[in-house]
Amino acid sequence: MAKAHIGGLFVKERAVRLPVLAGNWAQFTIPERVLRGFVTALIVLFLAVFGGAAAIQLINSRNLALKQQQTNSILIADLVAGRMRAGLGMELEQTKIPRPLTAEDLLRYLVKGALNDGRSYLVADNRNVIGTMLPPIDGLIDSTLTSLSGAKVTPVVYRDHGAMVAVTLPDGRNAYMTLRNLAPYPGVLALIQTREDMLAAWSGQTLKLVTLFVAAFGVLTLVGAAFHWQASRAAEADAMLALATERLDKALDRGRCGLWDWDIARGHVFWSRSMFDILGLKPRDELLSYAEIAERLHPDDKPIDRLIDDLLCSGASGIDHEFRLRHADGHWIWLRARAELAGSPGEATPHLIGITIDVTEQKITDRLNKEAEIRLRDAIETISEAFVLWDSENRLVMCNSKYQQFHGLPESVCQPGMSYDALTAASRKPVIRRRLPVANAERAEGTSFEVQIEDLHWLQINERRTKDGGFVSVGTDITPLKKHEERLTESERELKKTVRDLQRSRIELEEKSRSLAELAEKYSQEKTRAEAASRSKSEFLANMSHELRTPLNAIIGFSEVIRLEMLGPAGSEKYREYANDIHDSGQYLLDVISDILDMSKIEAGRMPRDVHEFDLIEVIADALRIVEPRAKAERVSIIRSLPGRLVVEADKRAIKQVVINLVTNAVKFTLTGGKVTISARDTAEAMTVVIRDTGIGIPEKHLARLGRPFEQVENQLTKTKPGSGLGLAISRSLIELHGGTLKIASRENEGTTVTVILPRLSAREQTGPPAARAGANPLPASARVAQSGKSRRGDRKVWSGTGQTA
Repeated sequence: MAKAHIGGLFVKERAVRLPVLAGNWAQFTIPERVLRGFVTALIVLFLAVFGGAAAIQLINSRNLALKQQQTNSILIADLVAGRMRAGLGMELEQTKIPRPLTAEDLLRYLVKGALNDGRSYLVADNRNVIGTMLPPIDGLIDSTLTSLSGAKVTPVVYRDHGAMVAVTLPDGRNAYMTLRNLAPYPGVLALIQTREDMLAAWSGQTLKLVTLFVAAFGVLTLVGAAFHWQASRAAEADAMLALATERLDKALDRGRCGLWDWDIARGHVFWSRSMFDILGLKPRDELLSYAEIAERLHPDDKPIDRLIDDLLCSGASGIDHEFRLRHADGHWIWLRARAELAGSPGEATPHLIGITIDVTEQKITDRLNKEAEIRLRDAIETISEAFVLWDSENRLVMCNSKYQQFHGLPESVCQPGMSYDALTAASRKPVIRRRLPVANAERAEGTSFEVQIEDLHWLQINERRTKDGGFVSVGTDITPLKKHEERLTESERELKKTVRDLQRSRIELEEKSRSLAELAEKYSQEKTRAEAASRSKSEFLANMSHELRTPLNAIIGFSEVIRLEMLGPAGSEKYREYANDIHDSGQYLLDVISDILDMSKIEAGRMPRDVHEFDLIEVIADALRIVEPRAKAERVSIIRSLPGRLVVEADKRAIKQVVINLVTNAVKFTLTGGKVTISARDTAEAMTVVIRDTGIGIPEKHLARLGRPFEQVENQLTKTKPGSGLGLAISRSLIELHGGTLKIASRENEGTTVTVILPRLSAREQTGPPAARAGANPLPASARVAQSGKSRRGDRKVWSGTGQTA
């Protein structure tokens, strides 16, 4: 763009830049009237070309639409005629006599979409008389095909004619028709479609294209008119700008300020000559771009374009901003810009217009003052005392954070100029205030006193007058000294009290020492007697059990011989009944004695474990085979819910004995028709076996007693089931011997659930009973149970566990 300098401002002239050879650019001015004529000619040429192209497109699309509709109608006529030949041919084979077709018959043979785009179908007989038509056209029923086609074409030609021929309908409309022979049916099918229906879609497209052309014509006409109007407005704006520039240049000639005129939309900036002088630059007869100014902006200052964005977003009308620009010598110049957004004649986008003032000297002075004030404040802030300075009118000049902290003052109150009374009212009141004596030489200059504030801090405050009539106050925290004095006083009292307590404690310890010595001697004697009694009991039980088992073996054996009549008939039936009773009683007594013997071995600590891997499911199956005869006799169902395999590390005979005891006990206390369910599952930490019955249940108050040796819910007078009360104790002890637990849950008249949790070997070694890990007997003497390498009882019935304790 070419530019001219008018009165110190740069004013644009209406010009274009044209390329010349070698890629260089040459600038020359084109008059606006020539440019307006050129733009008008381009608009007219564009409309003419666009209109001609649209007309050609309409003609071609019309012919294409007619051809496409004719092709679709021929294909549909062939398809419908083929379906009618097939259907009517089969009908003629059956009836031998053709019948007139109705509109319903014709509708049955039409395909999907056959009636679209205004197509009509008619059937004529062998005399070319039209009898059926769908949809009907006025004046065609009972007329002949020759009346449609005219005298130039005979009906014979029409019967197998595949193309569409032009015809005229009775109402004068132009149409196209194609015929198909329906042999063996004596007739012909005709498809008629009017030219108007064929061109319906084309007419809609034509209307849209014409509408688009009219709209484009109107838009381009408005654009041309707007261009001419804008050009005239721009000429007026140039004249106004030249006048304003001349006046402003005179006002800025001798001032230390410059004028800015920033066209925000175009990014062009006008500088007055004084701005070039401030920055030591040579004046230029061109507008500056924002990029040239941004290159000189200090990197720490906010970019001016972002400042403008904030201004536009906030809706404000002006700015007052300070920033730095680089001088031609390299140093920085501080500028203060005051500008407002203003619209320009003929332009929709605003300009930022204002002045900039050189404030470099003022900035240097302010910086020196601030540095001095900062040094003073830093010095006051770093001291450990509370410092405050008042002027001659008792107004606050400055204070440090220690002063605010000691007196509990908020930041909003400690502002310069605040009165002494206001700060005193807002500060914490001292609990104790005590004046200290001051030397005579210092009495006229100030005072000193001690105060204790609400947070129990002690301050020694020294106040001195300044030369301007104010005074300075310095408060020293003497809390550690005061606390040290208190600690010394308290230590003296505590020391005296401690001496008295030590004397009293020594007398009490001497008395307790004598009492403990007597108790220790008594405990030693009782322990010796208890150990002797325990050994005597164990030896007695072991000897008595062996002595009782010897005659019991003979009783059981001989009663078995008599019961089975091995040596001949017993004679009376009563003998066999008595032999059965003797055998059962002897066996029951032998089981009790075996349990007592096992308990005596446990108490003696002679019960080693044979731990190895085995399938728990097989052990459960073996145990159930032993219990099932009794369950069948009691008519109790045993339900299994077990996995295919469950490997466990434990003493196989001990686990089998536990399962036998628990399942037998569940069967024993389940009424006739009830059921016992046994299930097992494997988790990452343990194996779990659950035995659930629907028996008589156990009252909640008796659950804590179960598992103790010889403990039974029923007493000797009321119990209905035989048992010694050792079965459940044996089961619980065997599980605990493996580091597991046995849990019992029961509700009276609803049933009992016994859960056996057997941990894995790794978990058992870590969490098992300490005594077991050390190799000692882990169970209490009252709850130890029998377990040995060879189970003496084998598959004998041991009744214990759920329900009542056997």
